[in-house]
Amino acid sequence: MTGEFRNALPSHIKPEKFQRVVMTVVQQNQGLMNADRKSLLASCLKCAADGLIPDGREAALVMFGQQVQYMPMLAGIQKRIRNSGEIASIQAHVIYENDHFVWHQGVDASIEHRPLFPGDRGKAIGAYAVAKFKDGSDPQFEVMDVAAIEKVRAVSRAGKSGPWVQWWDEMARKTVFRRLSKWLPMDTEAEDLMRRDDENDAQDVAAPTIRVEAEAPSKLDALERDDDGVVLEETRELEGSAA
Repeated sequence: MTGEFRNALPSHIKPEKFQRVVMTVVQQNQGLMNADRKSLLASCLKCAADGLIPDGREAALVMFGQQVQYMPMLAGIQKRIRNSGEIASIQAHVIYENDHFVWHQGVDASIEHRPLFPGDRGKAIGAYAVAKFKDGSDPQFEVMDVAAIEKVRAVSRAGKSGPWVQWWDEMARKTVFRRLSKWLPMDTEAEDLMRRDDENDAQDVAAPTIRVEAEAPSKLDALERDDDGVVLEETRELEGSAA
């Protein structure tokens, strides 16, 4: 399928690189090896058309029954959002009970977060996401407590399995960032990308078994949505600019 991938991929992604990642992921996941081949190849083409790599960071190939579904991750959607040219940085973090966290609303809205380090940060009590703009305008942020995050989890078709069970903190970041993304400037491709992901998550399919192993070890960054049409996580390269 080299020709098909070459036609679908943007010029800066070589089809050989894309194919190597796909082969590595499929060979490391017996479920994908035995999955419906037509849905696997179709998912790869959709991923290529969006200019993302299914490496478990930008995007992933996820099993739902015997069908394969391409799922964009936070890093991939953030990359699309940054294409608007208006976003300077994006970050999302989990808040723990022993952290120092102050959230002010109103005209001079702000967030102050000082994680406890080193030491036991305690249990998670919420999460937040922040976007800074290149024009210097006030940052946009979203804060959710654990109850709000769990409400999103409760309506997720993967709420009792996969990343919600194994990596709750990752899914909390994804969820609050997705809610923030509704207020961010995006190009048409980014809007289409998230709309497709919302539609995929709303499909009535069998309970999924999500297991993706990337070329380099990484946590599964599968996206989630809530009842308002929301999803996601943080980009490690931006995490150094945490509040």
